[in-house]
Amino acid sequence: MVRVAVGAVAVALVLFAVPLAIMVRSAFFTQERVELERAALAAALSVGPQFASGDQVELPSAASDNPVGVYDLKMQLRAGKGPRAADLVTRNAAKGVVADGQIGRDLVVAVPVTSAEDVVGVVRASVADTVVWTRVILAWLAMIALAVTALLLAVLVARRQARLLSEPLESLSNVSRRIAGGDLAARAELSAIPEIHQVAQTHNAMVGRLTEMIEKERHFSANASHQLRTPLTGLQLGLEAALTNPPDDLRPVLLTAAGQVRELHRTVDEVLALARLGSDQWLVATPRELGQLMDEVEARWHGPLAGLGRRLLVILEPDLVTIEVPGSLIAQILNVLIDNALRHGKGSVTLTAREISDALAVDVADEGSITIEPAVVFDRGTSEDEGPGIGLALARSLAEASGGRLVLAHRSPATFTLFLPAGTVQDGQPVELAAD
Repeated sequence: MVRVAVGAVAVALVLFAVPLAIMVRSAFFTQERVELERAALAAALSVGPQFASGDQVELPSAASDNPVGVYDLKMQLRAGKGPRAADLVTRNAAKGVVADGQIGRDLVVAVPVTSAEDVVGVVRASVADTVVWTRVILAWLAMIALAVTALLLAVLVARRQARLLSEPLESLSNVSRRIAGGDLAARAELSAIPEIHQVAQTHNAMVGRLTEMIEKERHFSANASHQLRTPLTGLQLGLEAALTNPPDDLRPVLLTAAGQVRELHRTVDEVLALARLGSDQWLVATPRELGQLMDEVEARWHGPLAGLGRRLLVILEPDLVTIEVPGSLIAQILNVLIDNALRHGKGSVTLTAREISDALAVDVADEGSITIEPAVVFDRGTSEDEGPGIGLALARSLAEASGGRLVLAHRSPATFTLFLPAGTVQDGQPVELAAD
């Protein structure tokens, strides 16, 4: 960029300076001719009418570089300085006109001396052209100095502008390399230059979107792993129990396994649906009666808990049996909470649905205690053992997606409470829920 700017300035200076130099030379020579003519006219005024009869002429004092001479009609020098015999310019002036020209190395101007409209002589003024050329060269040197100064200023300005342009671009390049190296938190700095500012904004938006997509994929993998582990564990425990103590009739066991497989298929579909939706999109949840939902949850978890010698108690107020709730989401939340109680809790697990003011509350409690601080119990990656700590974070996200809240009500005995607003589903119609 600097080379281009300097080259452009240099070309502009040449295109401007060459004609200007020619004009300066012409102006200096023209000015010198005017001065010579002025000196010759001043001398002609001092020549009286008696010059033609041979009287002496007293010329005014002239500069040493502007010699002035008076010639008679015979073209011979009568007074002043000049060649003894008149030159061509002087002879032309004898015709009654002002003449000028260059004779050898001298610039010459000659004016006629008249008396009663008759030419009686000629005054010749001259100067060495080296005097004029000295002035021209000095002017040219001044022009060259100005041109060099302009060129240096152009270099400084070009370097500054190049730095202003290159620094944000280099910064953007460095940020891109950091992102390529895995640092997805890197962002380009905004620039005062509108075009680069827009590029940086677009770049940051692109990186933000890519980061969001990658994070979404990570969450999907974690959520899918956690949500699929629970039904697979239940299926495994049921089949192992049937193998350990084979019943006479395997049909109930197979029907239970088939139901668990269908539940697993539905879970996969729901997790995929959540993964495909963005934060500004919606998920349609099919309404289910709370009583039916609680029965299904009890049927699903009674066996796994009984296999560990633990009980599952379901308490549902009669007035709440037919209330409709977002079925799939609430089932997922309850499954996560009961699975958490199975893995980390102790003793019996109690599932209670109750009505409080304008909300529905569902409690999942066991006889154990939680040692993790309530402020971080729902953070992704937090767990009381070596587990991934995904489930509670996912359950809270699903609760918020259904328009409710999931809180740790008590640390001992461990009790989680899901709050749902009253009238979440009305008239048996599906409700659109924000997807997390």
